[in-house]
Amino acid sequence: MNTVEQWKQRKHPLDVLDDVETYAEAGLSFDEIEARGGEGEWERLKWAGLYAHGTHRGYFMLRTKVPGGRLTPEQAEVIGEVADEYATAPDEYGGAEQNELWGDAFLDITTRQDVQMHWIEIEDVPDIWDRYDEVGLTTVQGCGDSARNVLGCPVAGVTDHECFDAQPVVDAVSEFFTGNREYANLPRKFKLTVTGCRRDCAQSQINDVGLVPARKTVDGTDVYGFHVRVGGGLSDGPRMASPLDVFVPPEDAVEFCRAVAQTFKELGDRHNRGVCRMRYLVEQLGPEKFEQAVRDRCAVDLPTRGRDLTEGYAGDHVGVHDQKQDGLRYVGFNVVAGRMGGDEFAEMARAAREHGTDETTVRLATDQNFLVTHVPEGNVDDLLAEPFAADYQPDPGPFSRGAVGCTGSEFCNYGIIETKKRVKRWARELDERIDTPDDLEVVRMHMSGCSASCAQPQIADIGFRGETVKVEDAEDSTNDEGDAVVEGMDFGLGGSLGADNEFLDWVETAVPADAVIPALEELFRVYAEERTDGERFYEWTRRVDNDRLRTVMQGAEAPVSKGVATDD
Repeated sequence: MNTVEQWKQRKHPLDVLDDVETYAEAGLSFDEIEARGGEGEWERLKWAGLYAHGTHRGYFMLRTKVPGGRLTPEQAEVIGEVADEYATAPDEYGGAEQNELWGDAFLDITTRQDVQMHWIEIEDVPDIWDRYDEVGLTTVQGCGDSARNVLGCPVAGVTDHECFDAQPVVDAVSEFFTGNREYANLPRKFKLTVTGCRRDCAQSQINDVGLVPARKTVDGTDVYGFHVRVGGGLSDGPRMASPLDVFVPPEDAVEFCRAVAQTFKELGDRHNRGVCRMRYLVEQLGPEKFEQAVRDRCAVDLPTRGRDLTEGYAGDHVGVHDQKQDGLRYVGFNVVAGRMGGDEFAEMARAAREHGTDETTVRLATDQNFLVTHVPEGNVDDLLAEPFAADYQPDPGPFSRGAVGCTGSEFCNYGIIETKKRVKRWARELDERIDTPDDLEVVRMHMSGCSASCAQPQIADIGFRGETVKVEDAEDSTNDEGDAVVEGMDFGLGGSLGADNEFLDWVETAVPADAVIPALEELFRVYAEERTDGERFYEWTRRVDNDRLRTVMQGAEAPVSKGVATDD
């Protein structure tokens, strides 16, 4: 077994929940936690939703799970208040001025409908948990080798695009796995998505398990249920999920997901951590043998496939939209890179309660935005006039609307480049500098600070993954050879999900960060000249061969192709 597996064998990862209480009560430092819990304790703390900051020793990132992205206003208010009170940087790291765009006391909405906070100290975690318990929130298994937050459609129950509301199934699957010791130690993280919506905004194609709507005649009756996709994922070795010949009735969804987890638990690789995600097991066995392994472990008989009801992919829910309930709207707010102040989030929750109905909810989306549901038509303008909404209006430019960024080097142990501030600045600048076609509502620009793909760059129109780049013969050299080492990125084009799903091509590597916007200006200039009627940007980049795309990029007055990755 690899080292992480050895750590998990020595002590069950869920036992760390009691350890957190002990460490907090004793006020232990990082060194004291390491001495008491051993090296593997940092890994086990992930099951409590805690990641140790690599660059700020003594502080944690805390991840809150939000199944299906659905929050009550009360829950959202507590999350915002917790961030405002506890996610504060110490003076030694700049205090309230540590980040020139957001200060501190902010939170991040993630691509898995979670909420992340930084600068959390161990002694504060039990108090946070107590406040979460009062409103039904948890951080348990927010991280670690177990079932992560279960994704769902952000507009479940309010959109006429759905065949049925699958949120009860999302909640049931999440409840089954959370705190379940039998399935809390899997070979690697286990990502599930469940939706009854035709638009697959819960991204079944890139998850370990995706349940999507289907219909089948069973015993003479036409019924709704789920079709299944398995083995999707990004990072190194990206793979689109494979369909199984299975129809899962909603009442059997928990048992089916348990059987998949059991299969992964028994057959997944626990030796080479680089290839231990479930997609490698599906690839190794093949979908048919994997399906049989699941059937062998499932306590219910699984019918074969019926009629698939997925029609495409909805990448976001930004804007003001009609609900299927008469007279009500949901409002999708644009949060560039997913980051906003905790005080703003709490203020938003209070405004949602004031301007909504008793059924109003706050929903988090996989594009790092949020929306407020059940807003009476006559209250929409008042909601949009609230102070919190000033920076998150539902009518952004196309680059701001599609901008996604991971945590980056600011807090992440693996981040090579800074991402959050760069994404926000670039999105705004690109909206100002590039005149996109009127019918192009969104340009999906995703930036990951390393190759781990937390920002999902492979499915974006434009994707970046961070590199440190050596620029030869630079005017501002940083070494004796006249070279400069700068932040840069691999530059990809042409990704999407949906009926025409395809991962992007990494068209150019090791592009200095300062050369990216000029390169994009050139690409969009030529795109505007050459596009066919209604052709989206990613479709044009697929139609044009990569050599020509590189040539277009190199036409910019910037060193687009003059960098070399420093690890080459």
